[in-house]
Amino acid sequence: MNKQILKLAIPSILANITIPLVGLVDTAIVGHIADASIIGGIAIGTMLFDLLYWNFGFLRVGTSGMTAQAYGQGDKEGCTRLLAQSLSISAAATAIIWLLQWVFVTIALLCIPSSPAVEDFARQYFYVRVWAAPATLALMAFKGWFIGMQDTVSPMVCDIVVNVVNMVASYGLAVYTPLGAIGVAYGTLIAQYSGLILALTLLMTRYRTYVYILNKVADVLQWQQIRNLLSLNGNLFIRSLCFMVIYVGFTSLSSVYGDQMLAVGSIIMKLFMFFSYFVDGFAYAGEALVGRFIGEVQIGKQHQDELNKVVRLLFIWSLAVGGVFTMVYAVWGIDCVALMTNDTELIAAAYPFLGWLIAMPIISTLAFMWDGIYVGATAGIAIRNAMIWAALGFVIAYAVLSPIWGIQSLYLAYFVHLVARVVYLTMMWRPTRKAIINK
Repeated sequence: MNKQILKLAIPSILANITIPLVGLVDTAIVGHIADASIIGGIAIGTMLFDLLYWNFGFLRVGTSGMTAQAYGQGDKEGCTRLLAQSLSISAAATAIIWLLQWVFVTIALLCIPSSPAVEDFARQYFYVRVWAAPATLALMAFKGWFIGMQDTVSPMVCDIVVNVVNMVASYGLAVYTPLGAIGVAYGTLIAQYSGLILALTLLMTRYRTYVYILNKVADVLQWQQIRNLLSLNGNLFIRSLCFMVIYVGFTSLSSVYGDQMLAVGSIIMKLFMFFSYFVDGFAYAGEALVGRFIGEVQIGKQHQDELNKVVRLLFIWSLAVGGVFTMVYAVWGIDCVALMTNDTELIAAAYPFLGWLIAMPIISTLAFMWDGIYVGATAGIAIRNAMIWAALGFVIAYAVLSPIWGIQSLYLAYFVHLVARVVYLTMMWRPTRKAIINK
């Protein structure tokens, strides 16, 4: 069982750690060939896509859990239909994005104070990258499907290729062509379609038998499965909105306390996100294995004891990762901050918040792992409710404590949201597992 967990987790971890490199390279490229307004424009443009695509994260999450259960049941037709249905949803989402792109970018920029030069370049950047929407959204569906098929190597290869092509193409177009800084956006466009071509190639080579199963349009349009997928995705969409309340709220509220506290919060959050890249690998393994084992239990091929065992082992592995990062941040926390900035005043300002950095890994490990397990169980309602309570906990904790503790209350509110997720999902696991298995 441990070998199965590591076989699924390690490729996801390797893919995840390439993600921060892209942002660093893009910033470095533009930083050497353009002025501050261009750098700011790319930062805002990138944020616009983060906000946009975050809301479509259900394309990956929803697909993985349902596919894993169909895989566990030995339902090849079901697996194939789920991929086709998810790709159809991604195509519909692309049409909505393209239709509303001007409205979205206009409203978003009205809410983000910036100079005319910054806003102008952010628009240019957005209107180039938005043409990558079909590839970006389809890749989310492919990644979820591959994970559900107990295959984390294929999404790893896709992620690495996308990130490497992004860096090379962005550098080449920005530095060696008349495009200049906007070449970074075209580099991302090329990278996303390169990833989509690779995903299709992997599908046709590694999953050829599944492709041949789907030979009629009517096979895709099975209402019961579509309804289940849309219901799950709807709950996951609400979950994404709650995430935005917390993460966007954290950044926005940090800025209230001045530029220095905003910078400190950004650094602490980046270190926290770096840790999450490792834990997410085990969460993806949880999605795949829990979904598969539930599918096997439902058809009598597997016993519930094996499902309980895999859940227990997933927590052991993820807690081990959390424990390592807790020790790293406890011993070298300030050194990690120093890696992010050489501003001595900023480093000194981070000292009062190192306790939160040390405390976060263990509790967040539990939250992330439960997310993966519940996604594998396709328990959309529980996932949605957990995040609603977490968002409420964040807002209430900050509103009540900010007059007393100031900026520290913001970090406490973030901690409270993690605790709320863990407590709710822990309490709900037994009834949720019973309901899913017996349905």
